[in-house]
This record gives sequence, C-alpha cells and structure tokens, in this order.
Amino acid sequence: MSHAPSIVPQLTTDRDVYLVLDDFGRRLGRAWCETAEEDANRATLLRHLVEGQYLHPARVVAFNTAEGWSRDCTAEIADELRRRFVEFEETDPSLLEFLERAARR
Repeated sequence: MSHAPSIVPQLTTDRDVYLVLDDFGRRLGRAWCETAEEDANRATLLRHLVEGQYLHPARVVAFNTAEGWSRDCTAEIADELRRRFVEFEETDPSLLEFLERAARR
C-alpha cells in the first residue's frame, strides 16, 4: 500500500505570523485578510500596508504558536511606519487612515 504525501506545510512553525483585520465597510464588515503562509511575516506586512494592499486596515495581530503567544501589534506597526515615512515616495490613503486610527487608540 502506497502512502500519500503529507499535506502539512514544510515551513517552520517557529516564526512570528502577522495578520490584518480589514474593514470593508458597514455592509460587508470586517474580516481577517487571507494571506499566503510565506507572506505572513513582518516585512511583507509592512510592504503591503505601504503599497495599499488593504482597503481600510483596522488592526494588526501577531502570533507564534510554537512560543505560545499572540498580541495586538497595531500601535507598534504604525509607529514603525511613521519612523520610516520619509522613505516612501508615495503614500496610499489607506495607510494614512491606518496611521490616524492607530494614533487614536
């Protein structure tokens, strides 16, 4: 009897994962954005926020299941983006809204 290949990803599970809660408006509400496993890292998240990949990012959470923690890192991400703001050639309106909302928290 032959064995089927494993469907478990081969990527290491001991890493920090970042997800964005995006606000799609009153009719559709909020939802955690679908993210490819290899794109759920901090650097890609920052790049996607700068590029305007999210409609209205409301919250960012990070977790690491191997270490057993999770946290809201919205303010931390917003602070990092503010520090790097001068590096951006153009700024998407969704990023500016995210920074304003994070400052009010």
